[in-house]
Amino acid sequence: MDKKSIKEIIVVEGRDDTAAIRAAVDAVTIETHGFGIRPQTWDVIAKAYETVGIIVFTDPDHAGEQIRRRVLEKFPNAKEAFLDRELATKDGDIGIENAAPQSIIDALEKAHCIQGDGAADPIGPLDMDRWGLTGRDDSKARRIALGNELGIGFCNAKTFISRLNKFGITREMVESKLEEL
Repeated sequence: MDKKSIKEIIVVEGRDDTAAIRAAVDAVTIETHGFGIRPQTWDVIAKAYETVGIIVFTDPDHAGEQIRRRVLEKFPNAKEAFLDRELATKDGDIGIENAAPQSIIDALEKAHCIQGDGAADPIGPLDMDRWGLTGRDDSKARRIALGNELGIGFCNAKTFISRLNKFGITREMVESKLEEL
């Protein structure tokens, strides 16, 4: 069976992530080797960003989010792929390298990039409350499920709102996914 080919270059943390991605899809990766990204690596990422584009796909943990933020500061229009923490955990270790190939494929297929200047009518805290994504005992679980469906990962409510608006996800899209859940 032929593997799906990804045209963008995928920015990951390390060689184990590269191995897991290559087991799932036909893709080229750039490894940051953690938070201390070398100047040569930044140059390679910049070249990829300017030519074929990049997908930032870091581990769903604190270090991965910090690396993601650093890369996005320099390359704000990069696509982002997110993997559910549960799908990336094995024996207490969190990382893309622990995910099943299909989970990696699903995350990459849902990769998002910034959509224009944001929605004309942005989603806000009142929407989140109305949808039960804040203010309820099960709000965190609902954000996790919806974040996985939309491919925007799990985060706190404020960041969730930011991602919804940044990626151009509409109220209709959110409500449709919530009905499916």
